[in-house]
Amino acid sequence: MDSESAVTTCYRHPRVECHVRCTRCERYICPDCMREAAVGHQCPECVKEGARSVRRARTVVGGTVSAVPVVTYVLIALNVLVYLAELVRPEIVDRFAMVGAELLGPDGGHYVWVDPYPGGFTPEGVVDGEWYRMLTGAFLHLPPTEGTFGVLHIVMNMVALWNLGRLVEPMLGRVHYLALYLLSALGGSVLVLLIAPGDAVVGASGAIFGVGAAYYVMARRVGADLGQVNRFMAGLLLWLVISAVVTSWEGHLGGLLAGGAVALVFAYVPRGRYRVLIQAAACAALLVLLAVLALGKAAALGNGAV
Repeated sequence: MDSESAVTTCYRHPRVECHVRCTRCERYICPDCMREAAVGHQCPECVKEGARSVRRARTVVGGTVSAVPVVTYVLIALNVLVYLAELVRPEIVDRFAMVGAELLGPDGGHYVWVDPYPGGFTPEGVVDGEWYRMLTGAFLHLPPTEGTFGVLHIVMNMVALWNLGRLVEPMLGRVHYLALYLLSALGGSVLVLLIAPGDAVVGASGAIFGVGAAYYVMARRVGADLGQVNRFMAGLLLWLVISAVVTSWEGHLGGLLAGGAVALVFAYVPRGRYRVLIQAAACAALLVLLAVLALGKAAALGNGAV
């Protein structure tokens, strides 16, 4: 038989006659297997292989590019869900708020910390080993009828997180952004523990201040309009001062400092094969520093220090 009259079939579908070859592996492919390429068509296997070999785009700090700020949306959803849980079970606030040291009385009331404490009283807070409060407090907010702001507390925080997160997360990447958010929350809690251990503090404000500091650092790093960036930072600092009258300025300042420090490391570590390792080491070092400060303060409180 003449070779030119031989019937060619798809390598994936042997019963289907075809006359088009994959431009990469040169195997015959039928219309169902054809994938558009820059030149001609490719088979599914070659398309997958090509996708694996393509270098993924990175953010300016080395994170994976993500057009959708998923982490921001998830954080907002978590805060709202926790708030709904508070409405159903108000005792959640007392159980998980950021408290450094206070006493639970025999009547169920909360009292100022003293050491040694009277009989019938039990310690609660970080001083009693409730370290989770340093993070859980950042996902709680004031009940609708309490405090100066009431329900506006969570509304204002979530609006700020919505606006800032959609700007900062794409600049950092999801993993970098989440690390910065959580370290900012911890930074706020540690400063509360150091300066005002007897205060019961709730709210995502510390973490949001950290995200705000990151926006300032990253905007300068990428050469954004400095006029707008400086006005934003001035407004953030002004709110830090004004809100000190009715909110925890310690939590705000701690989050701002921690977030700013993390953002500076993310933004200015030189590119190279060790960039991510250096960034991770810096985050770990900050976490250790916060832990040492918290442990030292808790030990001091337990020894009778104010």
